[in-house]
Amino acid sequence: MLIEFRVANHRSIREEQALTFAAGRGGDPADGRQRPVAGTGELLLPLAAIYGANASGKSNILAALAFMRDAVADSHRIWVPEGGVPRDPFAWGEATTPSLFELTFLVGGTRFEYGFSTDGRAFLEEWLYAWPLGHKQIWFERDRQEMRFGEKLKGENRIVAEVTRPNALFLSASAQLQHEQLRPVYRWITNIQVEALPDARSHSQNQHWARLGLLPSGRNEQAEVFSQLEEGGREQRFTGLLALLRAADVGIVDAKLVEEAGLYPRSYPAGPRQRVYLRHEGSESAWLPLEEESQGTQTLFRLAAPLLEVIERGGVFVVDELERSLHPLLALQIVRQFNEPVLNPKNAQLIFTTHDTNLLGTIVGEAPLRRDQVWLTEKDRSGATHLYPLTDYHPRKQENVERGYLQGRYGAIPFLGTLVRTEASE
Repeated sequence: MLIEFRVANHRSIREEQALTFAAGRGGDPADGRQRPVAGTGELLLPLAAIYGANASGKSNILAALAFMRDAVADSHRIWVPEGGVPRDPFAWGEATTPSLFELTFLVGGTRFEYGFSTDGRAFLEEWLYAWPLGHKQIWFERDRQEMRFGEKLKGENRIVAEVTRPNALFLSASAQLQHEQLRPVYRWITNIQVEALPDARSHSQNQHWARLGLLPSGRNEQAEVFSQLEEGGREQRFTGLLALLRAADVGIVDAKLVEEAGLYPRSYPAGPRQRVYLRHEGSESAWLPLEEESQGTQTLFRLAAPLLEVIERGGVFVVDELERSLHPLLALQIVRQFNEPVLNPKNAQLIFTTHDTNLLGTIVGEAPLRRDQVWLTEKDRSGATHLYPLTDYHPRKQENVERGYLQGRYGAIPFLGTLVRTEASE
């Protein structure tokens, strides 16, 4: 599980900001939204919701996490050797200041802290610490191209260091050279699922379905109708996909993936293309292409495969504007899916940005979000984003958080003038 993420000098983020999943003090011990997890004495939360005005930097927090994941996944095997590090520093006068990214997380009951800093030309620092049985171990520390290895890190460390470029991460290179001890750390970071960030590296739906076992993996995927997926546990996983679609109450009862020719312009590579069809209740033979469904159904279908994957395997699911094109009750159901221990037995975690204040209130019963699951973003006069938890304001137990947020009691809301000027507003 993710314990904490830190970032500095990325987009609108200038000073170091931290997003933590440690539960606040004074919570109800019976509240299933806080979890005891092996490897830490803290109770951890499965969810963090980030609120704030438009352009306050909410999405930049998620983009920073996506950049860190992509650097670990791609810096050694994909980035151009002479291309530097494609970071995006704070826009005003921070080009020479290093950017910092750091994750603290649990894998297999062991706590790890991994991070790096970069000036855009090369990686300046990189470090990995582990706490097996609660005792800190230095696995490696990097100072530009100088590497220091702790005695507990076994394997071909020096060989990996020799092939690690200035603009590549040692952890990224270690995965390509099959470093067995570092593989769980690499896999945990690169398995972070990021959805709805337009410039983040994203996996196609077919890749998500392949990883769920719904489709054969590999580049040359062949058409395979969903209803025929029977072997290797695929039927069970597809049942989960359909259950999620049916729970949304959009009338979908079946889905299939078919290869068709002639669907794409000639500029696309030759060959058949895969197309999703959905069947609705009351229609035995009519299948509707996914692209002709409502935006809400398309959004749900796009989120369904990665959401099911992270619930099944554990990990971190990151979504920008969770409520986009979704009915509020559906967004609420997704939040409950992560918060309920029975529905989330692998302690998967959800990080999302939102404007949906229904998740703060009690109109549908108990407030879906704990107060320590709510984070706020606000920009200062220099345009720098500040991330802070709602608990900094110590709202009273009976306080209406939804009303307080909309009234600006906790900041993180826009100051609105007249949007369209008329003679009456002059």
